[in-house]
Amino acid sequence: MAKEIFMPKLSSTMQVGTLLQWYKNEGDAVDVGEPLFEIMTDKINIEVESYEEGILLKKYFQEDDEVPINHVVGYIGEAGEKVPDSPPGESGAAKEQEDVSDSRQAQVEDLTEQGISETATEHISAGSQGEKTAAEKPRATPAARRVAREENIALSDVSGSGPNGRIQQNDVMEFATSTTSAKATPLAQKVAAAEGVDLQEIKGSGTNGKIYRADVENAKGPGPVPAASEDKRVKMDGIRKVVAQRMAQSKSTAPHVTLTTEVDMSDAISLRKQLLGPIEQLTGFRLSYTEIILKAVASSLKQHPNVNVSLEGNEIVYKTDINLGLAVAVDNGLMVPVMKQVDQKGLSSLTEESKRLGKAARDNKLAPEQMSGGTFTVSNLGMYAIDAFTPVINQPESAILGVGRIHEKPVGIDGAIELRPMMVLSLSFDHRVIDGAPAAAFLTALKETLEQPVKLLV
Repeated sequence: MAKEIFMPKLSSTMQVGTLLQWYKNEGDAVDVGEPLFEIMTDKINIEVESYEEGILLKKYFQEDDEVPINHVVGYIGEAGEKVPDSPPGESGAAKEQEDVSDSRQAQVEDLTEQGISETATEHISAGSQGEKTAAEKPRATPAARRVAREENIALSDVSGSGPNGRIQQNDVMEFATSTTSAKATPLAQKVAAAEGVDLQEIKGSGTNGKIYRADVENAKGPGPVPAASEDKRVKMDGIRKVVAQRMAQSKSTAPHVTLTTEVDMSDAISLRKQLLGPIEQLTGFRLSYTEIILKAVASSLKQHPNVNVSLEGNEIVYKTDINLGLAVAVDNGLMVPVMKQVDQKGLSSLTEESKRLGKAARDNKLAPEQMSGGTFTVSNLGMYAIDAFTPVINQPESAILGVGRIHEKPVGIDGAIELRPMMVLSLSFDHRVIDGAPAAAFLTALKETLEQPVKLLV
């Protein structure tokens, strides 16, 4: 009997998923664990794998189609089986699985606590979730399967070092390092084959020389020069499309007000110099001003909980936890990984967490739970020649802090003019739920904390 493939619900806020690409065509054979298609949610793009084996009998949706959660997107079964010609709508099997979604989320959280991070891949299909036996399919951890896909390695070629021969992530990475074949993403291999490019002659830009599509395109040389009158047109899709929709929604629904203040960063600079060595020795990462700002923001929000709020229907929700999102620029868009309970963490812990989340965001490897639950966002453009800007609120939050560069300016100090390292902070807030005075009080407290960072120790 043909099995449904449905659009999975991957977060509590997800209502639709955008289908980015299919990895299989109708008539192709599908094995358990093989990626079927890639989707973009409101938070991240994710590969959806199959729990069934058979033939891909039908695809109802194409690239860039938006599909409601739990709706059938296709069927897997035996060759010749009859399936509906048009999309049948919501999956009955998917609705049954909704009853156990809370249990599944708890399992995900348990795995995360154990250090087994759920990557940007979900093993999902509808109907009964069949599994191959160990004799038919190599036993491997989810992390090992993800690395194997990224490195284009067949797990059957890898020897496992885990219990009962289970393949671990390190087993796959060691195999990838030892092999002499060019390491390339599936998309890079496809482009190379189409363009007649030899992957062995390309130096990859990724970790351990991994080859990406851009490396292949650069190797084949520039294409024909377009006519002077031609404009380049790029379809808005993927992350860029999601960011555009969310920014437009935020600006159209929330009345933005922005307050700015200047901060003398002299003492914060001194604090960073003192802590650089100890924190790098402890974590392997260098403390940046971002972590100091995040810690100061958390401390100020604890003093001013009326800024750490969100609007849900007709209710203002005062958040108990202080979960800070950090805006990270990625190719063709923006992602906001979330650090949980920042007020309870020290600078060394924040340094390690922000660096790892930032890299995961740039590598497009954030798990859904790493992008949810934020209560306040920080957007730092201090690495550019930007003094101040007006950031857009990351809804459903009600406020966001924009951080400019640190540069010397003449300021008046006790009747004298001195050069001081100054930084502009810009607080945008939703005037429906936060008034000007509370917002100003929060920003003043943040300024005072950064100018006297010893307060972070109190």
